[in-house]
Amino acid sequence: MSDLLQAAIASNLESLQFAGPELALTISILVIVTVDLVYSGEKRALMTGLTLAGLLWAVWSIVGLYGTEPRSLFAGMMALDDFGLFFKLLMAGTTLVVVVFGIQSTDIDEKLAEFYAVLLTIVLGGFLMASSTNLLMMYLTLELVSLPSFILAGYQRHVQRSNEAALKYVVYGGVSSGVMLYGFSLIYGLTGTLDLFEVSSRIAAQGGLDLTLFLAATMSMAGFGYKVACVPFHFWCPDVYEGAPTPVTAFLSVAPKAVGFAMLARFFYVGLSSYDGTLGTSLAGQWPELLAIVSACTMTLGNLTAIWQNNLKRLLAYSSIAHAGYMMMGVVMLSSAGLQGVMFYAAVYLFMNLGAFFVVLLVADRTGSEDIKDFAGLGWRSPFIAAVMTFFLASLTGLPPTAGFAGKLYLFSAVVEGGLWWLAVVGVLNSAVSLYYYWRIARTMYLEDPAVAEPLGIPAIATVTLAVLFAGTVVFGIYFGPLSDLTAQSTTLYAPVQAAAQAMLR
Repeated sequence: MSDLLQAAIASNLESLQFAGPELALTISILVIVTVDLVYSGEKRALMTGLTLAGLLWAVWSIVGLYGTEPRSLFAGMMALDDFGLFFKLLMAGTTLVVVVFGIQSTDIDEKLAEFYAVLLTIVLGGFLMASSTNLLMMYLTLELVSLPSFILAGYQRHVQRSNEAALKYVVYGGVSSGVMLYGFSLIYGLTGTLDLFEVSSRIAAQGGLDLTLFLAATMSMAGFGYKVACVPFHFWCPDVYEGAPTPVTAFLSVAPKAVGFAMLARFFYVGLSSYDGTLGTSLAGQWPELLAIVSACTMTLGNLTAIWQNNLKRLLAYSSIAHAGYMMMGVVMLSSAGLQGVMFYAAVYLFMNLGAFFVVLLVADRTGSEDIKDFAGLGWRSPFIAAVMTFFLASLTGLPPTAGFAGKLYLFSAVVEGGLWWLAVVGVLNSAVSLYYYWRIARTMYLEDPAVAEPLGIPAIATVTLAVLFAGTVVFGIYFGPLSDLTAQSTTLYAPVQAAAQAMLR
C-alpha cells in the first residue's frame, strides 16, 4: 500500500512541472486576495496590474509548454497536448482583453479585487476543462467555471436585471448540470470506468451499446450545451448577457464557450468514437447526426431571433448563440479538419466579438443605454468607433476580407469535405440572414441623425484596445497562414496508444 501511495505522490509531483499555467493562476488568485486584505490604499491600479501580471505569467507558461510531447497527468485525470494548450491560450488572451475592458467600464467600480479573483478562478477552471480526460474531472471543472460565473453575472447587486440574470443562470445551470451528471453515471454504469480512454476501449470491446450509450451521450450533452449556449440549452443566454455587466458579458460570450467546445470535442472524439487523429467513427449511436441537427437549429434560431432585438447586448447574445451553431459544425465532422475549423473560428471570434462588445460598452457608458437607437449618427460623432464597429460586424457576418470569412471558410470546407452538404447550405443561408441585423446597426450609425451632435470622446487606452482587436480581425482575414499552421498543429488529441507508439519509435 505504501509503495502505491509513494508512486501516486511521485506521479503527481512529476505532473506539477507541466501545470505551470494553472499554478500561475492559483498563485495570482491568492496574491490578489491577500493584498486586498492587508492593503488599505488605492487598489484599482494595483489589482489590475496584479491580474494582468498573473495572466501574462500563465500565457508565458502555456507558450513554454507548446510542442511538448503529449502525456497523461495526475493519474489520468488530465492530458497535456497542444489541443488543450491552444484553448488555454485563447482563454487567457480573452481575459487579458476583458481586464482592459474593466478599466474602461463604469459597471465594475466596487470590490474590484473580488471581481478579479473570481474572474481568474473561472480562467483556472477553464484551463482544467480544456485538459480533462476523466468524467469526474470534467464535471468538477465545469462547476468550477459555472459557479463563479453566477457571481459575475449578478455582480451589480443593486441592479435588478443583474440579479435576475444571476438567478436564471443558476437555475438553468443547476438543471443542465444535474442532467449531465446523470448521463455520466449511465456511462460509468455501462463501462465501469470514468476514464475517457477506457470508456472508448470498453465500448469497442463490447461491440457498441448504441441505444443506451446514445441516451447517455444525449444527457451528457446537456452540460456541454449549456456551457456553449446551443439549442435547446440556450434560454439563459439572452437574459444573462443583457443583465450582466458588459465586460462580464463579453467574457462569457467567448472564453467559457471556447473551452466548452474543447471539452465537448474531447468527450465525443476520445470517449465515444474511434478517432485516430485524422478521422473517426461513432461508437455510441448516431450522435454526430444529432449534433448536426443541434447545429442547424442553433444557428437558425439565433439568427432569426436576433432580427427582432433592439437592445444590442441582447442582439449580440442571440448572435453568439448562432455562432455556437457554426462552431458545432466542426465537432460534427469527427475529423481533424473539423477540429481545425472549430479552433480557427474560436480564435478569430475572440477579436470580432470582443471588439463589438467593447464598442457597445463605450457607447453605453456615455449614453446610458444599450439600445440600437443610441448608435444613431455614430459615424459622424465618432468616425473611428463607427468604422471599426462596421468591420467587426462584417467579420461576424463572414464577409471577405475579414477574419470571420476565413473562419467560416474553414468550417464550411470541413463540412463539405465530410459530405454534409445540407449543413453547409444551412450555414451559408444563416450567414445571409445575419447580414440583415448586422447591417441594421451599420445603417443606424451612418444613415440616421444623432440625438446629440457632440463628438463621442474615448480615452487613449480604449482606442489602442480597439485598434488591436481591429488589427486581429484584419490580419487573420488576409494573412491567416500562421494561425492556420498553429491550429493544424494543435488538432492532435492525446491518446495512450499513440503516445506508446511514439515512444517505441524513439
